[in-house]
Amino acid sequence: MSEEAVVLGAVTVLGVLEQAYFSLQVIYARRKYSVSPPCTAGPPEFERVFRAQANCSEYFPIFITVLWMSGLFFSQGLSSVCGLIYLYGRFRYFHGYSESAQGRLAPLYLSAQVLWVLIGFSSLGVFLTFCRVYLNLDLLHGLCSALSLV
Repeated sequence: MSEEAVVLGAVTVLGVLEQAYFSLQVIYARRKYSVSPPCTAGPPEFERVFRAQANCSEYFPIFITVLWMSGLFFSQGLSSVCGLIYLYGRFRYFHGYSESAQGRLAPLYLSAQVLWVLIGFSSLGVFLTFCRVYLNLDLLHGLCSALSLV
């Protein structure tokens, strides 16, 4: 099994490293702007870095869950590509938000769209697998046959 999911594992590790990088940026911003824990308020420059990291952390469990569900039940390759696009979007989001509140918007929309694609892939994959395993109904094969693709 581990060999089959290696690409999903690689995207997951990259995502964890990205989260660690965002956390380190908050530490550096705390030092730069003299904002000691547990304070979360300070100059706008600090607050943008802090909020960017917090927002990325809030969405990370959702991302990891749909990445793996999509990869296991739909397509590891497509899911991994989506995962890389999501991580790129979140990286741009973090740096855009760190510069200005407006700078977060385009990357936010990109990463949200990718999450919805992964949710769609996950849902479709789980549905098709459920039908095949529990209803003995291979909808994907039936669709391909109807379209003369098989």
